Amino acid sequence: MPADHLPKHTQGQSALPTARGIRRACSKELYRTCKRLKTYIQPDLVSKGENLYCRKVAANLLWITENSSNRKLLCDWWDEEVGPELAELWQVEKSVLCAAFRSSYGG
Repeated sequence: MPADHLPKHTQGQSALPTARGIRRACSKELYRTCKRLKTYIQPDLVSKGENLYCRKVAANLLWITENSSNRKLLCDWWDEEVGPELAELWQVEKSVLCAAFRSSYGG
């Protein structure tokens, strides 16, 4: 198949997401997690959490894109890499935070 006649679902997609796409995805995922926590988290702490999460994703971008279809594995990674620091920042229990993320992310 010629390069200009790719199926619609592969047109315009690159192998790696852009920085803007990463930021937006991290923001949405943490927003959904905050809703499931059912506790108020100050907006400045949410933005610090988003920055932390984006940095972690950017540092492990290749691994994350390789395993993008395995949500359980990505949730396990989140529990180990992001969860402890974010729980400390937001002053919530790690287990509750990780359960809320898993519920919102679908892993």
